[in-house]
Amino acid sequence: MAKEGNLEAPTRHALGWESPDFYNEEKCFDELERIFDICHGCRRCVSLCNSFPTLFDLVDESSTMEVDGVDKKDYWKVVDQCFMCDLCYMTKCPYTPPHEWNLDFPHTMLRAKAIKFKKGEVGAAEKFLASTDTHGSFAGIPIVVQAVNAINKTDAARSIMESVAGVDKNAWLPTLATQKFRSSAPDAQASKVVDGEKTPGKVAIFSTCYINYNEPGIGHDLLKILDHNDIPYVLVEKEKCCGMPKLELGDLDSVKDSKEANIPVLAKYAKDGFAIMAAVPSCALMFKQEIPLMFPDCSDTQLVKDAMWDPFEYFMARKRDGLLKTEFPQKLGNISYQIPCHGRVQNIGRKTEEMLKMIPDTEINTIERCSGHAGTYGVKKGSHEMAMKIGKPVFKAMATMKDGSKPDFISSDCPLGGHHIAQGFEVNGLGAPELNHPLTLVRKAYGLK
Repeated sequence: MAKEGNLEAPTRHALGWESPDFYNEEKCFDELERIFDICHGCRRCVSLCNSFPTLFDLVDESSTMEVDGVDKKDYWKVVDQCFMCDLCYMTKCPYTPPHEWNLDFPHTMLRAKAIKFKKGEVGAAEKFLASTDTHGSFAGIPIVVQAVNAINKTDAARSIMESVAGVDKNAWLPTLATQKFRSSAPDAQASKVVDGEKTPGKVAIFSTCYINYNEPGIGHDLLKILDHNDIPYVLVEKEKCCGMPKLELGDLDSVKDSKEANIPVLAKYAKDGFAIMAAVPSCALMFKQEIPLMFPDCSDTQLVKDAMWDPFEYFMARKRDGLLKTEFPQKLGNISYQIPCHGRVQNIGRKTEEMLKMIPDTEINTIERCSGHAGTYGVKKGSHEMAMKIGKPVFKAMATMKDGSKPDFISSDCPLGGHHIAQGFEVNGLGAPELNHPLTLVRKAYGLK
């Protein structure tokens, strides 16, 4: 007899993407129909993203007002609105495995996206947007960086980018760094390794594309916090994009290429007893969840999964080991902080909030809802406006502290999400508090320059 919803935590099946049936469009659409019918009867996820309102509108406007009345060609409209945040699976759906209905909405969307990619129906502009190592290659080149950044701010360039590359001319775009993080990071000050009961005493940093090419300051703040806590660190010997942008596109062969470049390198650090750390939640999630589910039989992948840490997950475990400095001489006032989706689905709890609450004379207003940015979704012409609409409840909730006062800082572990929120404040006339990454806030609270 079927149970009405799970009484157990959701589990995840391996993706099975190398099976020929994975790319069988007819079988995929049969599964989409099965899942859509369950979702139509439930509707708990209607507020999460635009996939669900799109589906339910299609059903409600069909001749039967059931899923069987929806033209299967319109299934793609639902698929295209999914940006793989995973929140429906991890926080809402009562029918995920081990429930017998075995519903995995995000990975079924991923399967459909992979079929679309295999069929050659993903355009060159979308492929370029997902090629972070390609556009990041200009970072750190004198004169070129300044020229690219200046051109990208002009109305003419933005109009061209919108028509040619599909980048919405109103969307916030990151600038290229004048110096890459990997080439400017100093050596660690500490050398003595002090392992805790819960934590390795040395850290290997996976820089991530965004921090390396766009905001190296976040990475430098992480290194300063590690130095302050006498934790030796190294940057991993070499790295390639984690593969998340390609995953969201359905380009699983490129994800495999990234895996084959990164996992052998990272596995050496895991075997040597390092905590591997990525300061962008989506990148950490790739190594903790998506790549292990794509390659469940790869022992090195599983080693890296077990060794991968979110920075604040590590710091709070370090605190429990009695090995984290907890004196913060600098108060920060009011902070409105958003927990990003890919931080939530790591199942680590609210570790960033926990550390921010340790800072004296500092109030934290925590918002646990999607900002709407979702990687390339937030900058594309076809979805930027919807991304701003999805994020609007977050912008409004972050604009006022619980006591009615205004925030001095806004913050998110996701750097792109943070800038999306800052744009939402500007567009909606909600004030202009300073945007700082949580690592930057902790560095300031420690009184570090």
